Amino acid sequence: MPHDDFEIEPVKGLPERPPEGEEILWQGRPSTFALARESLNLYWVIGYFGLLAVWRFVTVVDLMPIGQALAATLPLIVLGAVVCGLLYLVALIQARSTVYTITTSRVAMRIGAALTLTLNLPYRELGTAALDLRKDGTGTIALDTNGNTKLSYLVIWPHARPWHFGSTQPALRCIPDAERVADILAEAAEARINVPQVVRATPLDAMAAE
Repeated sequence: MPHDDFEIEPVKGLPERPPEGEEILWQGRPSTFALARESLNLYWVIGYFGLLAVWRFVTVVDLMPIGQALAATLPLIVLGAVVCGLLYLVALIQARSTVYTITTSRVAMRIGAALTLTLNLPYRELGTAALDLRKDGTGTIALDTNGNTKLSYLVIWPHARPWHFGSTQPALRCIPDAERVADILAEAAEARINVPQVVRATPLDAMAAE
């Protein structure tokens, strides 16, 4: 029988229903191809095996007919295709198991293929957000937690800003229509931070105020 590991979620991508007054503004997941390209360096792997195949062909074409030279190159091409296929499969699994959520109060990230965890990042604990936009419209939004949340780069990879090992920044990686999502995030964070906080005064506070 088919089994959904996330069927017990009360709301997709969230471990529990949002509290009253909190609204979900956007949900999404990484683009599989963009994730394979950027986090798994798919293009670099293609280029590496392409150079190996060309080098192999050039070194043997003077020693045998062209048909045999191509046959001698074929194993490298097949090996490269297998490796690229495996990388794409890893990206597919990562993308399918991921749900990014932007609400009026926080950013939530359900991540992890083998070990699933959910990160809840309230806007008041975030600093800046950096958008890395690609020509195809996909992009990565990195979130600076100002040191309020300690995260392991290896634990949350690939959902982290690349090459920031010392101060790990969680990131919405390779999402489609990233510029629009960044606008939604910016508006929600600004609205949340500017909401006045009402604090009930204790008797001691009232005496001090007098």
